[in-house]
Amino acid sequence: MLKVEDAFKGKTLVITGGTGTFGNAVLDRMLDAGLKEIRIFSRDEKKQDDMRRAYGSSILKFYIGDVREAASLTDVMAGADYVFHAAALKQVPSCEFYPMEAIRTNALGAENVMNAAIEAGVKRVIVLSTDKAAYPINAMGMTKALMEKLMVARSRVAAERGTILCGTRYGNVMASRGSVIPLFIDQIRAGRPLTVTDPRMTRFMMSIEDAVELVLFAFVHGEAGDLFVQKAPAATIETLAEAMRRLFGSDVPVRELGIRHGEKLYETLLTREEMARSEDLGSYYRVHPDGRDLNYEAFFSEGEKEAADAAEYHSHNTTRLDVEGMMEVLKTLSVVREALEQRGGAAQPTSYTNAQLAPAVSRN
Repeated sequence: MLKVEDAFKGKTLVITGGTGTFGNAVLDRMLDAGLKEIRIFSRDEKKQDDMRRAYGSSILKFYIGDVREAASLTDVMAGADYVFHAAALKQVPSCEFYPMEAIRTNALGAENVMNAAIEAGVKRVIVLSTDKAAYPINAMGMTKALMEKLMVARSRVAAERGTILCGTRYGNVMASRGSVIPLFIDQIRAGRPLTVTDPRMTRFMMSIEDAVELVLFAFVHGEAGDLFVQKAPAATIETLAEAMRRLFGSDVPVRELGIRHGEKLYETLLTREEMARSEDLGSYYRVHPDGRDLNYEAFFSEGEKEAADAAEYHSHNTTRLDVEGMMEVLKTLSVVREALEQRGGAAQPTSYTNAQLAPAVSRN
């Protein structure tokens, strides 16, 4: 675990979109870190009230507002030391159908947050991005990629005024709101087929605790314009579904639906171009910002050989979990442990042959 508590003692932290999965995980990790205040900024008064009642902490302060409205950020930033910017539209299909809404929240909203933080003299801002921002094919990824570009561009000026802007990029957070694992649990309870988009699809497997540790790592080590990713294993959706069936002792079938609007077969955490200028920090990669200015003459005449030799980092070429490995990862998730307890305890894993596994996926 990162020993970062000393950096937060007596400080004020703002979390935008703070009533979501990430915000709650930060509170679980940092509520006793000696902070002066943790300010939760969001537009959902019901979730704020739920959080207020659940934690009952005097250092928690709640601010109603929307990152789309720059004026609503003024009060929450006043006197703040640090900002974790997590507010976003995250559902791929929703952003596909309402791309302008994604632009207003994910890109323009992030610009509002950064501007307000710089104006208020905030010392550090960490913006949270997604693997869908690398080689984006959907509106959610495109707007998050634009957020990253805005962060890098603003970081040059912000650093001169005493504010460090940097970012993190991570993949799917297991068991987060709207993710597939809670859906699988509900389907197993109801005896319904597990619905998957494409069994060959791979996704990075990160816990919400991993996501928090990544943000804290960026907080400690980040310099202006840096982007951090955590190395993570991946699994196919077929492997995840089979691991859930075995863990819960269920024989429900798996039904293939087909890839949804705007989805990829695999997700990329770092592009080839980013890998060429990345720094391997063990469990993490740091991507330094592109330091070029508007004078591109040197790049027309000399080019960049490193980018041509690099390979991207994606969920097809990272460490791949098998069913047993995926089961062990699932056992670490509180939502899975609670569901197993309600079901009467974890089932003993059953030995399946590849021949038995293959027919489990139905395309009907």
